[in-house]
Amino acid sequence: MESLNDMFFTAAKQETLSYDQILDDVQKYCTSRHADKLTTEGNQEEARKLLREFICQYILSRSYHMEGMTTEELCDTLYEDMAGISFLKKWIYRPGVEEVNVNAYDDIEVIMSGGRSMKIPDRFQSPQHAIDVTRRLLNTCGMVIDDTMPSVIGFLDKNIRISVDKTPIVDAEVGINASIRIVNQQTVSREKLTASGSATDEMLDLLTCCIRYGVSVCIAGSTGSGKTTIMSWLLSMVPDNRRLITIEEGSREFDLIRRDGEGHALNSVVHLLTRPHENPSLDIDQDLLLERVLRKHPDVIGVGEMRSAKEALSVAESSRTGHTVVTTIHSNSSESTYRRMMTLAKRKYNMADEILMQIMVEAYPIVVFTKQLEDGSRKIMQIIEGEDFRDGQLLYRPLYQYDVTDNCTGADGNITVVGKHRKLGGISDTLKRRMLDNGIPAGKLAPFLTKPAARKTRKGGAAHAVDTDHPVPADC
Repeated sequence: MESLNDMFFTAAKQETLSYDQILDDVQKYCTSRHADKLTTEGNQEEARKLLREFICQYILSRSYHMEGMTTEELCDTLYEDMAGISFLKKWIYRPGVEEVNVNAYDDIEVIMSGGRSMKIPDRFQSPQHAIDVTRRLLNTCGMVIDDTMPSVIGFLDKNIRISVDKTPIVDAEVGINASIRIVNQQTVSREKLTASGSATDEMLDLLTCCIRYGVSVCIAGSTGSGKTTIMSWLLSMVPDNRRLITIEEGSREFDLIRRDGEGHALNSVVHLLTRPHENPSLDIDQDLLLERVLRKHPDVIGVGEMRSAKEALSVAESSRTGHTVVTTIHSNSSESTYRRMMTLAKRKYNMADEILMQIMVEAYPIVVFTKQLEDGSRKIMQIIEGEDFRDGQLLYRPLYQYDVTDNCTGADGNITVVGKHRKLGGISDTLKRRMLDNGIPAGKLAPFLTKPAARKTRKGGAAHAVDTDHPVPADC
């Protein structure tokens, strides 16, 4: 029971209290009056229910209110701050949010699906509050962050990845640094890709023919560049009568099973996830799953991302043994992608650079490079065909390219990127024969054989024709 004195002065107190003061008062009340009921052994769900009841009763008894909030909303907000994940809950599960970044306890920004980044008004009450909320967040998936393990990377759900650092890795006045990435499983259509300017119809036709007629594809780019979006669409183009098996690390980013009105599967898709474990003998990584997958007679293998030396070489070898593989890798250009694969493999395998490069070029004839531009739009910047690696040089054919001609800033400060896609050349005779052998009709292949008219450049006062259909050394 509250004292009559407390009840009498309620009206005076509630006029001047901010949310932070109300939270502090409610926390002190629950700790001093009901700690024994909330910490007794038993059902955690029952303890949470009791805490919510105590908060609501106290709020009503004090007549606390906040402008713009109902009493129920105030109770829910206080409960989330005391026992839940605070304001993170509404942002993590808000449609259109791709990432929540905590730079410090009082500096939080979100990245929307269109690439737009914005600071949000919500903040933790203190560095310790940020640490407490993050601990509860990690606890939901069995992870612990403390002084012995101040940096944690894991998965909160099948489609939410989290990376957190706390003191002493970050300054005490910061509290925590966290990146929470929400992978939304969305249906990506050709129409969306072309309407947004991500690619042209002919570029998408080429990629579709690759996946349909046995040509492996590697999609490269930085984080947030649209690699997963392109890969998801490409894998959705696998014919229903072909068996597709995907391998992903920790969280599901693909949802490719199509069903009819009665719930029956129309296509043949198997989704697999890695399972990390502290005991190496119990760890199930991408390399192990790939070994198992090869015994399941897949037509197409989708590997979420090349991250380690084992994956780089084992996935490439799978492609070289006749399987169609689609994967992604972090890289900063099309031509540097092959060298990035090579350096990954080099970390573990003592093989000559030239041999590793030849393996990668043979494994992935087509490389797609994606990028998020200054205005937040995501484009396929280039598609190339790797042909060979000789005398220390990568020989490749540039097929398509996005040319940026200007970056315009409007009166509102927003940037608009001006540019267009351009066809640079046709595929090689080798790739042509390979696709014909794998069943592509000549009519479907024809658009990818033609090359645009030779461009004219001036060098030393004379005009020279530039034939873009011939292999180009990577360092030219």
